[in-house]
Amino acid sequence: MSDFKVLRAADYPRMPWKNGGGSTEEITRDAGTGLEGFGWRLSIADIGESGGFSTFAGYERVISVLQGEGMTLNVDGRTTRALHPLDAFAFSGESHVHCTLLGGPIRDFNLIYAPQRYRARVQWMKDEQRFFSEAGTLLVFSAGPALRVKVSELDAELGLYDCLQMSDNTGLLEISTNGQCCVIELTAVDTR
Repeated sequence: MSDFKVLRAADYPRMPWKNGGGSTEEITRDAGTGLEGFGWRLSIADIGESGGFSTFAGYERVISVLQGEGMTLNVDGRTTRALHPLDAFAFSGESHVHCTLLGGPIRDFNLIYAPQRYRARVQWMKDEQRFFSEAGTLLVFSAGPALRVKVSELDAELGLYDCLQMSDNTGLLEISTNGQCCVIELTAVDTR
């Protein structure tokens, strides 16, 4: 049986960036404390000016702009396409990354995960969607003012930046959403 939790944006703890350049609201993680010991971590960061990103050796990152005009990233000397709201981009946590803001401050949404421990899938959705998942952990993050999520018999109402977390799933889940959201599926890697 899956464990379901609704995480409210008003309750997210704020923590400093690893490089000391700003702060992040941590939505949720699988384990560990501070910036150590986690297999995956979901967060929101406010970026007020162009600058460097923290490195996370041994991790992969998926980033999306939530608010603001967007940014470009220079990842290990190569400049990305312009990243606009709800446009996901993946890169190695070990990379040297510098962001250039396209028109002022932004908020971004980050998944950082250890690929030797988890496989991850990130999808942005809008309007009404119905899909199935067997992921061990499923996160549905609301990017709009109101999101209704149905998972089997569970029916949850999420506000802006709230998140529904389903953990310890062992079966096929039917999920339906009716608003703008990001769905993150995390599956533990079998190391046998």
